[in-house]
Order: sequence, then C-alpha cells, then structure tokens
Amino acid sequence: MMNELTVPFLATPPSRPRALPSRQDGARIIADGIYKSYDTPTGPKHVLTDISFAIAPGEKMAVLGRNGAGKSTLVKIVGGVERPSRGEIRRKMSLSWPLAFGGGFEVAMTGLDNIRFIARLYDRPIRETIERVDDFAELGSNLLLPVRQYSSGMRARLAFALTLAIDFDCYLIDEVISVGDQRFHRKCHDALFVERKDAAMILVSHDIGIIREYCSSGLVLKRGHGRVFDDLDLAISIYATL
Repeated sequence: MMNELTVPFLATPPSRPRALPSRQDGARIIADGIYKSYDTPTGPKHVLTDISFAIAPGEKMAVLGRNGAGKSTLVKIVGGVERPSRGEIRRKMSLSWPLAFGGGFEVAMTGLDNIRFIARLYDRPIRETIERVDDFAELGSNLLLPVRQYSSGMRARLAFALTLAIDFDCYLIDEVISVGDQRFHRKCHDALFVERKDAAMILVSHDIGIIREYCSSGLVLKRGHGRVFDDLDLAISIYATL
C-alpha cells in the first residue's frame, strides 16, 4: 500500500484550495462541507468527509477516484437523489439529475407517460419533449410499455434522452458514455460534448482521454476525503497513484 504522505491531497487534513462563493455570488453549483454516512449493523460507515467545491457556468470538473471512493454517492447528493448527512448543496444554476439515472421513474407507468410527467414537471412542451426523447433514445414502440419491463440499458437510454431534452445549465455525468453500442456511444458523446459544449458539467469517468479533452479541473477522492485541483494534470497524476 502506498504511503499516504506521498499523496498530496491526503498529506494534511482536506483543504479548500479555492474560496467558496458566498450566498450573494452569481450562478454556481456549490457543495459546502458535505458529509455522508450510513448506519450499518457494525456502526456508521463514513462515505464522504468535508467535501467542498464550486462549479461556475461552463466549467467542467472531473471527479476522480477508485471504486468505492464515494464518487457516485457525491453525484447523487449534488443531484438531489440523496441527502447529505451534513453540509449543504446550493444550486444557482439549473442542474440535471445524474445522467442515465433511472431511479426516478414510475415503473408502473409507460415510458411515454414518464416523459409526459417530466415535461409537465419542468414546464416543457409535451409534444416536443416526446419527439426529442423518442428520436434520441431509439426505443420505438417500447415507449408504450411499462418501464418495469425495460432492461437496464433501455432505462439508461430513456433517462439519458430525458435529461438531454430539458437543456440544463449543468449536467451530472456518471460513466454514461458506456450506454449502448458504439454508434450510440458516439451519439451520446456528440450530444453532450459538442452540442452542449458551453454547459457546465460534473463528470465521473475512468476515461482519462475524455477527462483531458473536456475538463479543466479535477476533484480527487480517496476514502471519502477529497480536494479540487485547478491543475488537471496534477489531479490525474495523483489519481494514477491511488
């Protein structure tokens, strides 16, 4: 096991290299002192410890860490899918749910009815939203089936297409590029990184190529502790040693 003193972001207690915006600052997504613990039969399991960062309009931040470091939990907390045990998320831009997250579907309803529900919830034109989702997800007549009958891949396609149909200011992405075949991968890639190149993003990925191409900063997580690096190359170098 690596000596933790050789890992800069864990050599001292987690720090905040950038001053957090105050409540009076402009459009941002702000995570302020986020902790997350779960109760287990053997006692509390600490997943995240004092995580803080701020995302400005158009900024793209990678979240780096090995499996079990707390990446997906953090994304769910930022997106409002889970609540932090302590700390606060302040959302001053429109923010997507985690891309391809299917946990918010009403599984007894059809895919089409779920689209209608989301369109009403976000005050979007229903017919236009249906057309956009249908065109992107390529589920065809499966949209008439209850979501409980969908495979995990079909649910991911529906959730991905629904997210893109809303046009958020900031997108939460958790390894969604793996959905579908190679042609669909390219379609997802272009929809996110080309058509929405000006949107802010929080990107969880093990694909260093995508991170280098699109991200400008990196949040490195280890055992629930983390630190943001504006030097992306340094963040990637530290991640490689974990």
